[in-house]
Amino acid sequence: MSQELTVNTNFWSKPPWADLKGKYRLGLKPIELSEWFDTSIGKELKQHKKQLLQDSYETVIKTTEDSLEAQELLTSHIRSNNEYSDPIASMSLSVPDDLCIIESNGDQRLLAASVCSPSYWNLKDKIGKPLRVIHKPVKTLNEKIGNPIEKFIKNAPVGKPFKRENWFIHGDSTRMHLQSESFPEGNVEEWIIRSERETLCRYNEKYSLFAINVRFQKLSYVNDFLEAKNTLKESLLNLDDDEIAYFGGQLKLDLILSYLDSHKDLK
Repeated sequence: MSQELTVNTNFWSKPPWADLKGKYRLGLKPIELSEWFDTSIGKELKQHKKQLLQDSYETVIKTTEDSLEAQELLTSHIRSNNEYSDPIASMSLSVPDDLCIIESNGDQRLLAASVCSPSYWNLKDKIGKPLRVIHKPVKTLNEKIGNPIEKFIKNAPVGKPFKRENWFIHGDSTRMHLQSESFPEGNVEEWIIRSERETLCRYNEKYSLFAINVRFQKLSYVNDFLEAKNTLKESLLNLDDDEIAYFGGQLKLDLILSYLDSHKDLK
């Protein structure tokens, strides 16, 4: 599923990199319970999820044998029509977000998930594993996010959601990216910023929900928003070697920086 895109001025007025505190960091801020899911699921996205549940259920839905209680407790917060044998699959059609249930204590394993819009990761490789192992492939990512998130979840208040924004730059607006792109196709000006509104809520003493709502904007839109462009460039320049590799490599980074510089006088 690819997206028909238009300029979202709300996004560009405060893009996810605007605070310049580093791309890979925890950055969770408290929000009201009413803001936990800030939009309803659209018709196209719901159809995207339904098609994946029909054609690729084992790819987008994964659960551990001991996750049923965690799933059923979540249905008091997210509507479920019991259409599927796994409650998390049914709940996924009620909200635009991907849903990941995590143990709040102990090993903090990923217990159950519905992930229809992954960015460079495959659910089958993550289910049942502790957060520390999930973040392990990128050393500095584990240091900057893995360790703090474990402590955060363990000490988070029940019933209080928190939000952060994440972002990537891909070659297209396709929602399903199970593996890293070898290299984005097309010209840099055709590349896509993929923004993820991520929320974390300890909805029960034993369980927490990590939810991800994916949105897209064309990279070329940045030329109409000078401050957003300047902060994007600075954020990219601050990536360390491990983060650059996770982002897509030095060549990808250099091409984006060159593109931003080549259009610096347009606005």
